[in-house]
Amino acid sequence: MKVKTILITGGAGFIGSHVVRHFVNSYKQYHIVNLDVLTYAGNLENLKDIEDAKNYTFVHGDISDDSFINALFQEFQFEAVIHLAAESHVDRSISEPLLFAKTNIMGTLNLLNAFKELWVDDWTGKRFYHISTDEVYGTLGETGLFTESTAYDPNSPYSASKASSDHFVRAYGETYGLPYVISNCSNNYGGFQFPEKLIPLCINNIVHHKPLPIYGDGKYTRDWLYVIDHALAIDKIFHDGKNNATYNVGGNNEWTNIDLVKLLCEIMDVKLNRAKGESQKLIQFVKDRPGHDLRYAIDASKIMSELKWQPSVTFKEGLMKTVEWYLSNAEWLESVTSGNYQNYYKTQYQE
Repeated sequence: MKVKTILITGGAGFIGSHVVRHFVNSYKQYHIVNLDVLTYAGNLENLKDIEDAKNYTFVHGDISDDSFINALFQEFQFEAVIHLAAESHVDRSISEPLLFAKTNIMGTLNLLNAFKELWVDDWTGKRFYHISTDEVYGTLGETGLFTESTAYDPNSPYSASKASSDHFVRAYGETYGLPYVISNCSNNYGGFQFPEKLIPLCINNIVHHKPLPIYGDGKYTRDWLYVIDHALAIDKIFHDGKNNATYNVGGNNEWTNIDLVKLLCEIMDVKLNRAKGESQKLIQFVKDRPGHDLRYAIDASKIMSELKWQPSVTFKEGLMKTVEWYLSNAEWLESVTSGNYQNYYKTQYQE
């Protein structure tokens, strides 16, 4: 891809901030525009180390505002889009399904429309890259893997909204010739993740001797991928992936929730100089959530063979790095759990 100006949506979020940092630092010839509405999960402190970079611009705005998006595309003339912005927490989607439809479906449509109107007469060298989730495929039994041809079968409002946005991206490719690529990734973990998700939630609760809530019997199984490896996969797909193709990204790394939390407890006991088994006493089984998928597992052989990508760390190595990051960034964790991080935007950009 030979582009100059790239829009990355959701770049102040967990995965997005790692992607923005990687592109800003690795590709000085690109102008990276980070668009984020800064909900509770978006945090500009995640990007303090690059905020003054010459090839980086932050824009505060909402992808669900079509007039704003159209004006933004006219101003910057984006030649490529890397679309990560999304409401992503399943529990929140159960209580607020309309919000997920507004952001994940209509927001994606606004981006597609603006991109189509800008470049419809010349798609040369253009690309719309939509980042999705393995949850669109539904649930697996004890065996089998999700492949790029697995039929969609979403079971939560979140996964249904992401499945719908995937379909719209493909439809714009077929109907209007819009050059797109889609990737569906397994669960990510690493630094800068908002502590509503399992791993940072447990790290934070262990530090403060709070209960570790585990849904149901804890046997729900997920494939986990270190977030920096996901950012590197996004780089590979963006630059070398085939137009109108889908790539599944995973770590070939399945863990049940209970086994993962027990491993995390062992690591934390060592790091915090606690007695062996002390943190495991905090585990508390709670009522299961509706529509909870039993198992996700990704077949990532396509991206591995076509684009020569593979995870760079084992799960235990990545989990150790993650624990060390959160323990070394206690102020960040305190800031996001208290809500004080939202003052950073006001201080930095509004005063």
